Amino acid sequence: MTPDPLPWYARLVLLRPAQVARNLARVRDAGIVPRVPTRWQVFLGVLRMLHRIVFHPGPIGTSRTQPPRPGWRARLLRLRALRLPFLLREGSVVPLDLSGFGSSPARLRRHLLGTHHEGDAPFYDLRLLACHPGELEALRDEVAQVVAGSHPRGRWLRDLCVYEGYHEELLACVDRALAGDWHVAEGPPHTDASLEEYLAWCATRPTTPAATWAAWRAGELGLDAPAPREVVPPPRTPASAAAPAPAPALAGAAS
Repeated sequence: MTPDPLPWYARLVLLRPAQVARNLARVRDAGIVPRVPTRWQVFLGVLRMLHRIVFHPGPIGTSRTQPPRPGWRARLLRLRALRLPFLLREGSVVPLDLSGFGSSPARLRRHLLGTHHEGDAPFYDLRLLACHPGELEALRDEVAQVVAGSHPRGRWLRDLCVYEGYHEELLACVDRALAGDWHVAEGPPHTDASLEEYLAWCATRPTTPAATWAAWRAGELGLDAPAPREVVPPPRTPASAAAPAPAPALAGAAS
């Protein structure tokens, strides 16, 4: 499929538009949502995330349930302004690639390992990572090493995520994902609880710059509008594993 054309400013914001196109194709092949958005609509989704960071930054990178880890490093990194330079150096966050669609699997793994996610929030990135064969398993190996204390940079990654128990919770989320359990709890206001919700919001936005301008002037662009709660489709069953059809009843059999 030929990628949709993008104006220069959308290419600048998406950073890696070719990678975005490839990841959208993987989402389409995986059948994650019934309507896969275009790159322009993903660009609008990034603008929506930027809008959230500016006007509703509340829970980003914080925990409402767990205390900070002991020690001066984690307590210092609890201050988000001080934590950001270290997240950037680590490659755990990428400015503007807020959707994750411009990221490689390795960068998604670094993001999950080094950036605190509250509750079921990891499932957004896990769903995207699952489109790359073998990557969930690779992530599980790394998280298990951090939890076991055998990862060479485990203490630093724990302190970078600031809050107690994050990697244990992440490991539980990865195991759920590997088992095919993608159902998540509803997230805080102004957030998408899952990749499905983000894609559903994007797919209902205008498809061209002109239509977007018209929607904005009419007050209908909806950067603050919640995403529709999509039903997570069941995992696809390979044809070879499908259950055989029941044999037809024999003629004259008793009813």
